[in-house]
Amino acid sequence: MAIFSVSLTFDKAPAPWGDSSRLSFNEQGAVIHLSNEENAEREIRQAGRRIDGMNINEVQLQGDWAKAYQWAFAMSYTRARQPGRIHWADNNDKQTIEKEYQALLFTRKLVNDTPEDLSPENLALRAAQWLQSVGGDKVTTTTIVGEGLKKAGWTGIYNVGRGSERPPVLLEVDYNPSGDPQAPVDAALVGKGITFDSGGYSIKSSEGMLDMKCDMGGAATVTGALGLAISQGLNKRVRLLLCCAENLISGHAYKLGDVLTYKNGVSVEIVNTDAEGRLVLADGLLRATELGAPLIINAATLTGAATVALGHDYHGVFSLDDKARQAMLAAAQGENEKFWPLPLERWHQDKCPSAFADTANSRPQKGGGVGGASNAAGFLSRFVNEQGTGWVHLDLAAAYHGTATSEMPAGATGKGIRAIARMLQTYGS
Repeated sequence: MAIFSVSLTFDKAPAPWGDSSRLSFNEQGAVIHLSNEENAEREIRQAGRRIDGMNINEVQLQGDWAKAYQWAFAMSYTRARQPGRIHWADNNDKQTIEKEYQALLFTRKLVNDTPEDLSPENLALRAAQWLQSVGGDKVTTTTIVGEGLKKAGWTGIYNVGRGSERPPVLLEVDYNPSGDPQAPVDAALVGKGITFDSGGYSIKSSEGMLDMKCDMGGAATVTGALGLAISQGLNKRVRLLLCCAENLISGHAYKLGDVLTYKNGVSVEIVNTDAEGRLVLADGLLRATELGAPLIINAATLTGAATVALGHDYHGVFSLDDKARQAMLAAAQGENEKFWPLPLERWHQDKCPSAFADTANSRPQKGGGVGGASNAAGFLSRFVNEQGTGWVHLDLAAAYHGTATSEMPAGATGKGIRAIARMLQTYGS
């Protein structure tokens, strides 16, 4: 039986379909009718959703497909449950796009899996196993689990995760292509890995909690990005740090009014247990800074404020370093991924004051009050080098869709993995 064919044209649809139709069908499959180059990717995504909605589980991209057009189709056609198979167009992009697609599938599946299946330890294990499958003996891993985090001084991950019966984890992956144990670390990636976020004692509503399996989207994104970069032949040493925990309520959970003191001496009053992502990331950033990495990228589904500002179309980019911020935006532009700069100044560190500690972890207002995304970034900036040199914070507003749209399936998007992989390849080169 022939595979369902999908081809592109800038010609109008045949008369029976209507001049304005963007999709027509023939004996071989479907034809996507593009109006112009400016709208092409959007129209391809819409067509991909319609074809996927017909439960066509295998397609062949036939004819002249630019790489960007193939990627647009893949992003929309690949649904969360039982995704269809894509045969790429027969051109020079086949191997490149297949590597990107495998990283996309890994990232999306990790985010879309149920919180019951994806405990903090399981998240760390699966990330480590996938990277080892891609990088072989160039990849080594270490984990610190549960009470070991308290002993090691990783206070944020420990306290956020201690309310769950399933222990929190700090995973550290070392990708060292030279094999030299003395080789410097060229970059560090830090991911928020909250495998389920109830909000803790600052409990979310049922509706607000429904999609909180996606709160480890930052960990999935940086893991997918590193795996992609490795498959592309990355020759730099990179450390990956995943800060994994479940934010649950119990008699052992952390509470409002608690004060946590980090390794760098910064004390933090807890005024909102639902502002937990920045607490775990602080440990990861401290570890990345210890490593002396000249580039540190952290990624997290961190604030609702970023989504209010950017919708589900862009990832927010924050940095105190103009060079690093511009490099990140350029990498995103080079991969046709939508990233957008949001404000961050040194004085944002003081936007969450506390009478009992150096800072609070938020403001005691719904959503953290105005400027919540920048205030969260200001909090994080306390845990990197004083000038924030080489540090980029990504607030992943476009990481997940609770429901399908006309252009994207429900669930994880995987947006950002290609831009971060490019940043690893190009920064400082």
